[in-house]
Amino acid sequence: MKTFSFSLALFFFSLAPPPLLQADILQSISDCSAIKNNAERLACYDMIATSSATQPDTHVLEKKIAQNEPKPEISYLSKLWGLDSETRRDKYSLVPHRPSYILPVSLNNKPNETPNIDGSSEMDVKDNEVKFQLSLKVKLWEDILGNDMDLWFGYTQQSFWQLYNTAESSPFRETNYEPELLVNFRTDYDILGMKCRMINVGFNHQSNGRSEPYSRSWNRIVANVGLEKDNFTLLLKTWYRLPESKTDDDNPDTDDYLGYGEIWGYYTTGKQRFAVMLRNNLQSHENRGALQLDWSFPLIPRVSGYIQYFTGYGESLLDYNHSVNRIGIGFMLKDWN
Repeated sequence: MKTFSFSLALFFFSLAPPPLLQADILQSISDCSAIKNNAERLACYDMIATSSATQPDTHVLEKKIAQNEPKPEISYLSKLWGLDSETRRDKYSLVPHRPSYILPVSLNNKPNETPNIDGSSEMDVKDNEVKFQLSLKVKLWEDILGNDMDLWFGYTQQSFWQLYNTAESSPFRETNYEPELLVNFRTDYDILGMKCRMINVGFNHQSNGRSEPYSRSWNRIVANVGLEKDNFTLLLKTWYRLPESKTDDDNPDTDDYLGYGEIWGYYTTGKQRFAVMLRNNLQSHENRGALQLDWSFPLIPRVSGYIQYFTGYGESLLDYNHSVNRIGIGFMLKDWN
């Protein structure tokens, strides 16, 4: 009878849920030690050992569940500026700044044939040329004075290459160099139904590095605000041009064509990204502006197909006062996924 009772106890013991088994192991061992029959006592120990070994480790299960849970999507601005702990990189690491791309086919139906002030040109400009842009930045100082702000140095170079103009030995028609020093404030508050993720201010210089009469340059104090909501990113950019003397100013009426700021909107869906840029001088009597539309779509890892349409003033410094109507197709280095 005693053996039957012990066997029945072991049966119910084996049916107990895992937490109960783990909680009662020590007590069960004590019960086993009280059994006088050697065979029954050994069977009791074997039953406890088998039951304990077959129970899953709750910590291992929790870790596996956490690994299988979908991770929250990292936002575009966070990837671009290292706004979260998951996206922070070491200082002096080169990271994307503005989009880097090449458009081997870039058709402009209204090329600037007379970029010089006196109406002359140094070459016969072809409608089709290669347009490309390289843009990188590096973090120079992280958490300035213990605050949520970083110091960045950015560099952007945009070139217009008359590759197919063999009669002129395929020269570079225009190249703009744009270094800038920016202090980026990492923010996280609601505004206009969106999340304000960053604000940066700094100094921007842009020039084409050419001699007169084709020299163009200007210096600006810039301020940018980045907002996000789901897959939509809004970048508000504004600037103040630092005044120059009349003798040094290559393009004194730049503000009349480029205004005082621009708006960028980005929308990502899957592996594709759509973007729009709007710029206006906000002058009613001689209103001028620009529009750019972008579409990026996947091709191979780290490289996307890219279509860009631009119309208006200020595509380049040489063409700041000339209206351009261009469409290009090519490739972009992916900087958002």
